Amino acid sequence: MTIRAEETPNPNARKFTSDKLIFEGTSSISVMPGNESEHQILNDLMELDGVDNVFGYQNFITVNKNFDAEWESLTPRVVEVIEGYGF
Repeated sequence: MTIRAEETPNPNARKFTSDKLIFEGTSSISVMPGNESEHQILNDLMELDGVDNVFGYQNFITVNKNFDAEWESLTPRVVEVIEGYGF
């Protein structure tokens, strides 16, 4: 499965989109530092060094990075986590 990483207007956020449905329903899920989600994929993303918070909805996850983190090294690790769940 291929995950597409897309830039957003916010340079500290990237949208990672799958062809498969990641989250069912019509509710979005946000995880901030110190919080946990019932969705383990979001918890695993939050554990990556450089990730500040995550937002998930249907077939995409938006990852917000810490100001000093670099997308060049963070993007492959985010994709690896998402693909590890079969998306």
